[in-house]
Amino acid sequence: MNRQKSYTEESDLGHLYLVPTPIGNLEDMTYRAVSILQSADMIAAEDTRQTKKLCNHFEIRTPLISYHEHNKESGGYKILQLLKEGRNVALVSDAGMPIISDPGDELVKEVIAAGGYVIPLPGANAALPSLIASGIAPQPFYFFGFLDRQKKEKKKQLEALSVRMETMIFYESPHRLKETLQLMKEYFGDRNISVTRELSKKFEEFIRGTLTEVLSWAETEEIRGEFCLVVEGSSIQHELTQDKWWESYSLEEHVAYYIEENHSAKEAIKLTAVDRKLPKREVYQAYHGLE
Repeated sequence: MNRQKSYTEESDLGHLYLVPTPIGNLEDMTYRAVSILQSADMIAAEDTRQTKKLCNHFEIRTPLISYHEHNKESGGYKILQLLKEGRNVALVSDAGMPIISDPGDELVKEVIAAGGYVIPLPGANAALPSLIASGIAPQPFYFFGFLDRQKKEKKKQLEALSVRMETMIFYESPHRLKETLQLMKEYFGDRNISVTRELSKKFEEFIRGTLTEVLSWAETEEIRGEFCLVVEGSSIQHELTQDKWWESYSLEEHVAYYIEENHSAKEAIKLTAVDRKLPKREVYQAYHGLE
């Protein structure tokens, strides 16, 4: 067991502060975040050039060290050495909350294992503001972050996510948005979705509607900016129960039921196969009269 009393007991090591930075509007920087960055002995930054701009704006003179996905082993070692010397280090990402869809979770585990204190600051992020303004049920929610870049793996992820009943939150880049929306419609059916673009920036925009409607928008729009997707969860409650509600249905009727729930034929066949513990091929052949 590990117990950390952040402000009432001292650690033998320096403190690792996790400091959120603005995702667009610099006024979202908190007074405390500026104070911690000014008083820390070192700032560990995902991109030192980006963080330098932020530091210059807030007159922060603390030296920077690089810590990103490609040097996290060597960068993490340097940070641990600084902490063992009793120095305080502030970890920041390029924008938003550190660790979330950014490197740093391994470093946090190592600091905790070494007996150091990890102190998070509240602050800017894209997920929760997008969720509360989406018009979709805010809780329970499931934060996924970025789907896999490879289409094959992305399909597997969406297939597994299709039966979750929580509202789901995703991040997506502009050049993969259309493909992701297409696959979501294929695996999720025509659910409600809210897409947030450029949150807190001049061109902030919310696109709310069904997956069909939002996909139509994406196919005619010049896609720019960073996106947060808030997707309605599955409405099929019995998927998580052991009741065989479908026992009186034929295979064809079982598949038809899911299609009426706005699932694609492919997804309906998959769900039917899961319910009945049958191979998807068998359900496919029965539904299409190929037996």
